[in-house]
Amino acid sequence: MSSLLVAAIDFGTTFSGYAFSFLHDYNRDPLKISTNSWNAGIGKLMTLKTSTCVLFDATGKFHSFGFEAEEKYSNLALEDNHHDWYYFRRFKMMLYDKKGLTRETLIEDDKGKKMEAMKVFSAAIGYLRKHLQSTCEKQLTDIEDSDIRWVLTVPAIWNDQSKQFMREAAEKVGIHKHRLVIALEPEAASLYCMYLPVQREGENSTFGVFKHGSKYMVVDAGGGTIDITVHEVQHNGTLKELHKANGGNWGGTKVDASFRSLLSSIVGNDVIETFTTDHKYDYLELLTDFEVKKRTINPNLAEKVTFKVPITLLETFREINPGSNIKTVVTSNARYKNQLNWTGDKLRMEAQLTKALFDESCKKIVDHMQQLFRLPDIKDVSSILLVGGFAESPMLQEAVKEAFRNKKVIVPQDAGLAVLKGAVLYGHQPNAISSRVCKYTYGVETTNIFDPKIHPQSKKISCDGVERCSDIFSRHVSVGEMIKVGEPQVKQDYTVVEADQTKMTFQIYTSNQREPTYTTDAGCTRLGKFTIDLPDTTKGLDRGAFVHMTFSGTEITVTAVDKDDPTKIVSTNVDFLG
Repeated sequence: MSSLLVAAIDFGTTFSGYAFSFLHDYNRDPLKISTNSWNAGIGKLMTLKTSTCVLFDATGKFHSFGFEAEEKYSNLALEDNHHDWYYFRRFKMMLYDKKGLTRETLIEDDKGKKMEAMKVFSAAIGYLRKHLQSTCEKQLTDIEDSDIRWVLTVPAIWNDQSKQFMREAAEKVGIHKHRLVIALEPEAASLYCMYLPVQREGENSTFGVFKHGSKYMVVDAGGGTIDITVHEVQHNGTLKELHKANGGNWGGTKVDASFRSLLSSIVGNDVIETFTTDHKYDYLELLTDFEVKKRTINPNLAEKVTFKVPITLLETFREINPGSNIKTVVTSNARYKNQLNWTGDKLRMEAQLTKALFDESCKKIVDHMQQLFRLPDIKDVSSILLVGGFAESPMLQEAVKEAFRNKKVIVPQDAGLAVLKGAVLYGHQPNAISSRVCKYTYGVETTNIFDPKIHPQSKKISCDGVERCSDIFSRHVSVGEMIKVGEPQVKQDYTVVEADQTKMTFQIYTSNQREPTYTTDAGCTRLGKFTIDLPDTTKGLDRGAFVHMTFSGTEITVTAVDKDDPTKIVSTNVDFLG
């Protein structure tokens, strides 16, 4: 079903933005995608994304998002009026592998005050949705909600609870569930790059990497996560995933953390803690200044780099360490001797020390990629596509090129927008990914007739007077299995165990093992549940349903049909957050 308008929201760890395109434009030129420009007052930046920050007033009412929230909070801090406000920054990472995530999960703001995560995420998505719609209306006035297909990006390495959490946060602010598509970030970037022309020897040709049969690795390097997937181009132009999505939390924010720990190792943790609490405006300005500076650091850097450090940091150091001299502290620190000097609000660092801020992050990314290239299904992949905001860092580009000299490393011109623009393309053609590799083994917990030859005594239970074995892992798909998009995977049939039950509730489990036997085996995790309604009890125990679980999409879907009447769809409800 085509939509008049596809609107994509890229909710990033560090920066967020939106893009959209009209169907008539897409049909003429798929790359005619509109984005929005944001002005960062506090940091003198003009960007195509805004800062991922949300501000609520003292009553918990949403106030602002992005650079506007950053500036307002900084100004409140300047007058010491910020204590009762709620300021959330870089909060997306709390959804990365969060154990026990529910709709009621709380997150802490900048000062440790708690608020429901759902409220914070919804406010951010709601703000971007509103902003996007008002921008669209300037281009085409009579746009209805029903004309829009919404696309929300999430990392491919996220678990199913986190994806459902994002979906519900979007639905809370009026995005209709049937008009919302979840796109996986590296897949979106991959789609975008397929359309990019590249200048080669004066000719305009597309990347050779996207010919039929080509295999390439997409490394989506964002602020928080590094998200990796491997694709092969099919003869019909669709993409087949060759290896399950993987990665880790080694994004660009690790560089910021290295800078902060460098400052801490000079002035002490207590000084940094006090400074960030008592001089909030200056701290936020320091972070923004570093963000701008970090983009200019490159491997050929030979001269010293000057960082502007608020004078209040030095004052805090003197208050906590009366009589101490920052120069003496620096020179007596063997690690920084002759590497760094600090005068007033200027911190001057040797090029080598500055570049070392990127070491941890780059090393973890490269090590992980090297492990992947040892795998049999990835060994012969010859190209690496480096996308995402952090991919724009010359330091990361050089680290990847240096480590993989025998591979072709491609960094598209606007690497930071590849996910966002690709998400718009995905909204127009959600069937562009033809198959994916299963990240886990999925199944449901069920019971079987107890067999003393096979089943342990500890799992024997009684249901309606019948001895059954509990905790059986009824497998639907296995980890590493190639699954075709749009096709339901294994169909399983389940029957009621009690004559008067009006619903069957199944616990969904995942496992890292290919063939787990019981849901209590090591590596098994309860993911959530789905419920099948069977209100008619007249047939007693002779009732049940065929269950189709589809794992090939970006989200798991479950459908059930009545065993006696295959034309009758039974209502099912999947809940990963309950």
